[in-house]
Amino acid sequence: MATIDNEDMLLILQQSLNKKRVLIVDRHAPARDALRQLLGLLGVTAVHGAGNSVEVIRQVKANRFDIILSDFVLDDGRDGQQLLEELRHAQLIPLSTVYVIITSERGYTNVVSLAELAPDDYLIKPFTSDQLQARLIKVIYKKHVLRKIYEGIERGALNEAIVACDRVIQQQPNYTYDALRFKGELLHTQGKNREAEEVFRLVLEGRVVPWAKMGLATALRDRGALDEAELLAEQVTVEAPNYLSAYDFLASVHEAQGRLADAQQTLQRGADASPHNTVRQRLVGDVAARNKDFLAAEKAYGRVMERNRGSSLRNVDDFANLSRVLVERGDLAASRRITGEMKREWRGDKQAEMAALITESLCLNAEGSPEKAKALVNQALDLQNQVAAKSLEQGKAISQRLMVDLAHACYATGKEEEATILMRQVAAENNEDPHLMEHINTVFEKTGQADAGKALLDQVSKEIVELNNRGVLAARSGDLEGAVQLLIQAAEKVPNLQFLVNAAKAIFTLLDQRGWDHDLAAKGSEYLDRAQRKDPKNRKVTSARELLMTVAKKHGVAQ
Repeated sequence: MATIDNEDMLLILQQSLNKKRVLIVDRHAPARDALRQLLGLLGVTAVHGAGNSVEVIRQVKANRFDIILSDFVLDDGRDGQQLLEELRHAQLIPLSTVYVIITSERGYTNVVSLAELAPDDYLIKPFTSDQLQARLIKVIYKKHVLRKIYEGIERGALNEAIVACDRVIQQQPNYTYDALRFKGELLHTQGKNREAEEVFRLVLEGRVVPWAKMGLATALRDRGALDEAELLAEQVTVEAPNYLSAYDFLASVHEAQGRLADAQQTLQRGADASPHNTVRQRLVGDVAARNKDFLAAEKAYGRVMERNRGSSLRNVDDFANLSRVLVERGDLAASRRITGEMKREWRGDKQAEMAALITESLCLNAEGSPEKAKALVNQALDLQNQVAAKSLEQGKAISQRLMVDLAHACYATGKEEEATILMRQVAAENNEDPHLMEHINTVFEKTGQADAGKALLDQVSKEIVELNNRGVLAARSGDLEGAVQLLIQAAEKVPNLQFLVNAAKAIFTLLDQRGWDHDLAAKGSEYLDRAQRKDPKNRKVTSARELLMTVAKKHGVAQ
């Protein structure tokens, strides 16, 4: 408790405990009840329980918890550390949420100290209510110290968050490294790689920690120093094998270097270190499929299916991915079994119904039954219009991979006009997604459309540039209102990340100069949200979000 030297603050924190909402995660109901009783002795009454990670995810989606107390060993092969990583990476819990792991393993602290996302604290069984209270107050105080940083990040006000980091460094030296970590990551998010490098190198001068090495490696990669970035990341995988994002990062460097096989091998190392993490298994499947190692892709996608069975984390793409790979391998019977399972699990879901029709069409075509295949493609095309309309109504994105698969089925059954329309749309809306573009090119090659496909993609790229240039030129000439209208038209016609961000930025710039307009601001925010769904960590999105915050603050509008 050395960080708390103010008796009044200690008293305030003790009294605040009874207002906290707590989630207890333990596979044993008696253990949850015992911990609930301990919390009751501290005056905490708003306590929820969860017996497995699926229930945790359901609960955190429905409630905002101040504290999560998770046993280290969970019932479904995950552990409390892996659950923390999934919750944080999926942004299901805010930075302000206290996450404490409870364990009977005294060596746990040695493991968790090298993890990418360490919990806020850990408790070793058995413990008393006084010990629980002391640990919780300590962590709540730390969250209090860092709260302005959290608030800035969650509102998208990154400059304010950086100022808050500097304030913590100056006023709360015990939390200097926490503030430096946030500051380095924020500078990198803003594209200020040199400044981020300086922060991480400063940390490494005083303390060699995995997160600082990875921060430095990321900044180096993004300014093109791939070899140095690779060396640092490889060191982290050896020194801190539980720092799992190091494997993902290292694989991205290998891909940038054109070493797809090495990328697959590295991701597999990460998946082996975290066999129950479905996000990483999906990455293994994706890179293996791109590497045409269909057996490895089948295994990885199969593990994703197994881990997510009956879970809220499952999605139609997982079934479609595995079915697609099985068709590639020529195992049509297995592909049909997966499709049947998808139809049962997603009964009544139009997108799943469409995916099933597409897969069966590809199977029939492979068996030499083109007319039967074409009939199913026609049904899938009819469903596609319904799926697109429903997705728009619900504000959800339709699976773009599934659209490419539908185009593949169209080409395979001679419906070239429909296929070309689909490919043009997907390529235009996802031109900044290299993996999806590679999937598109692969379909062109498989269906004998390589030359026509190249011509189509070149034409789409040219149209995108021309559409964007019209709005940009209008803005440069001082015609802001004209630029906004042109860029809105572009975003409505081709809602790719670039156009969505450009339209949002143009709207916010106009509001800055002409005054606040709630309807126009709402449209700009909508475009920004859609862009963020495409790529949550994209710097262009971050920059536009900062512009929105600045303009709103200027006009006294809360965000």
